Amino acid sequence: MTLRLHDTLREGKEEFSPLEAGRVRMYTCGPTVWNYPHIGNYRAFLVYDLLRRHLLVSGYEVRQVMNITDVDDRIIEQAAAAGLTIQELTRPFEEAFFEDLKSLRAEPVELYPRATEHVKEMIVLIERLLETGHAYRAEGDVYFRVASFPAYGRLSHLDRREVRQGARVATDKYEKESASDFALWKRATEEDERAGAVWEAPFGRGRPGWHIECSAMAMRYLGETLDIHAGGLDLLFPHHENEIAEAEAASGRPFVRYWVHSGYLTDGTGAKMSKSTGNFATLRDLLAAGFDPLAVRLFLLGTAHYRTPLRLSEEALHAAAEQLRRLKDLAERVRLLEPAPGADDAAFFQDVVDTRESYRAALDDDLNLPAGLGRFFELLRTANAALDAGRVGTAGREALGELLAEVDAHLDVLGVEEPVLDVETRRLVEEREEARRTRDFAAADRIRDLLRERGVVVEDTPAGARSRLVKR
Repeated sequence: MTLRLHDTLREGKEEFSPLEAGRVRMYTCGPTVWNYPHIGNYRAFLVYDLLRRHLLVSGYEVRQVMNITDVDDRIIEQAAAAGLTIQELTRPFEEAFFEDLKSLRAEPVELYPRATEHVKEMIVLIERLLETGHAYRAEGDVYFRVASFPAYGRLSHLDRREVRQGARVATDKYEKESASDFALWKRATEEDERAGAVWEAPFGRGRPGWHIECSAMAMRYLGETLDIHAGGLDLLFPHHENEIAEAEAASGRPFVRYWVHSGYLTDGTGAKMSKSTGNFATLRDLLAAGFDPLAVRLFLLGTAHYRTPLRLSEEALHAAAEQLRRLKDLAERVRLLEPAPGADDAAFFQDVVDTRESYRAALDDDLNLPAGLGRFFELLRTANAALDAGRVGTAGREALGELLAEVDAHLDVLGVEEPVLDVETRRLVEEREEARRTRDFAAADRIRDLLRERGVVVEDTPAGARSRLVKR
């Protein structure tokens, strides 16, 4: 079955076909690191992970970019109030984000660019918009002229008369031609100076607006046309709408081929989880309450289709934990099984094969993991009964193993843990991490070679170093 994704722009499921055969260029909106992400944020981040994993399972080569927003109005406000630079405020939350991703077993992506390290690209993009008349200056600020881009509103399906300022746009307290115009560049304020959030640009000393960050970084690493852009539904307007306007006005090319948006996570009352209203929980809150991060992963991905709202509750988390237990128990039974000759039940074997096909078909149908897992857990009861009755032989064991591997390619809850290292090897790994942290890359490379001699490869990921054993 061909992969079909729901494209927000076209308002329906579309057969997925990347611009370049076999290769996918995907941009996913990452965290704004002014605080710990809440569980609703992680639902979106894990949907990206699910999409990435299924693309890989489907045979695609994936180049994924997830931005780190480390400068915006809230960050500057918090940093200035605390007497910190934006870097001092954001780095601990950035590190916590990657720790959480590791706990949730989100696969590292190819690039995690920070906004503060790509202001040059943003300035170049703003200059192009000024040159073409899509942007204008206003007392040290630069705004995008929405009236110059007739397609504005098509992603969120707004009539031009319906376009209003969104939450982030409303914070742009500067002079502009129209209420719907949005800031590309903001002149420096005393608060910006105190927080160290100021850059020099041809159009004045200041800092970038929020929306231009993603457009510039996406095009810098993935080109002028992306295959997939994913994000939470709350980013659809105005953020993604503004990204389209900036990118397409500058390049004259379509910006994104498929827009994928994940639904909200809600609290116990059904209200959208949000830091602004205070009705949120972090992953650390759930771990402190005793929940397994893999159960949290299973809850966020497998309870409801990614585009539908999902309600957080202790009951739902406990149910996910029970599903996790049943999944692991079956995997262990299959691993330990010593099938007797001729034990295979033909009907059961066919049920396993059919389940695997149904599971894959569900994932190809707009990543419908809950439907696929529903079919899998129906089989799980049958499988346990067949194992109890001794009706699973060599072929059945192999088929169950393949089914479990297919499911775990998306869930990653049965994976092998990192190897146990001896004291000296652990010390070298820690020394290398410290060398990387202090940017002593020569020492880090030297220690890496020493570890290789010991048969250990250390893979650097934004979530930290991961070790694996290799043959010497």
